[in-house]
Amino acid sequence: MHFVQAKSILNYHGINIYRGCSHGCIYCDSRSKCYQFTHDFEDIEVKQNAPELLEEALRKKRKRCMIGTGSMCDPYVPLEKELCLTRRCLEVIEKYNFGAAVLTKSDQVLRDLDILERINKKTKAVVQMTFTTADDTVCRLIEPGVCPTSRRFEVLCECRKRGIPTVVWFSPLLPFINDTKENIDGIMDYCTRAGVKAMLCFGIGLTLRDGNREYFYAALDSIATRDKRISGLKDRYIKSFGNSYMVASSHERELMAYLTQLCRKNNIMLGVDSVFNWMKEFPEDTMQPNLF
Repeated sequence: MHFVQAKSILNYHGINIYRGCSHGCIYCDSRSKCYQFTHDFEDIEVKQNAPELLEEALRKKRKRCMIGTGSMCDPYVPLEKELCLTRRCLEVIEKYNFGAAVLTKSDQVLRDLDILERINKKTKAVVQMTFTTADDTVCRLIEPGVCPTSRRFEVLCECRKRGIPTVVWFSPLLPFINDTKENIDGIMDYCTRAGVKAMLCFGIGLTLRDGNREYFYAALDSIATRDKRISGLKDRYIKSFGNSYMVASSHERELMAYLTQLCRKNNIMLGVDSVFNWMKEFPEDTMQPNLF
């Protein structure tokens, strides 16, 4: 890791406290060259003055809103356990009576549920967890540096106990690996038992750009030596998709229809615009911002 003094932290309504990640997810789009990383992705850039910058920004902001984090890099990388920058930023959000929407794959978020619960009682807090596969064995292959799906399910259940609404990002679904009805059934079982509010699914597939495509193919070769289900998939991807940016499952239409049916049956909001609009909604109340 390396530390920087950032010039700003709030971009529209979102913050990224860390730049880079050590989760090692084989499909990660944030590795793409278009994001112009000037350091190794695993050499995480730490914006050590993030809480101070956020406080300055929120103090000046006239209208309160939801503040999101995790869209680019996970706010709960292992470094957060010692650095507590995400926690300090949540404390700032609570202090100024804004809302918080956190996206992660890590059970570290459990540490901060006390703050998120307080925010949710005053305004609104949303915990978002990424789920890709219901099979923990597959999860450990494609997301080796983070807790498995079964543990993330436990996080959602704890959020439910505390009254914090949750959203599952069901993405990406990797062709030939987890693009199956069985996987959808497993994820839906987790979602219904955890009482999730909504699900985001960007289609049955993934995106591959320069930078993350090369990492993805190399990772397929590496894990093929440990699991025969992955054997030969690199060549199959190259033959099927070439250098395409959009890598869609051949079962996409069928599986999206199936997912939609299950969400309706279980009263889980599904979509992109509808779910993002709900997450961005900030509740009206009579509280005055705490300026001091």
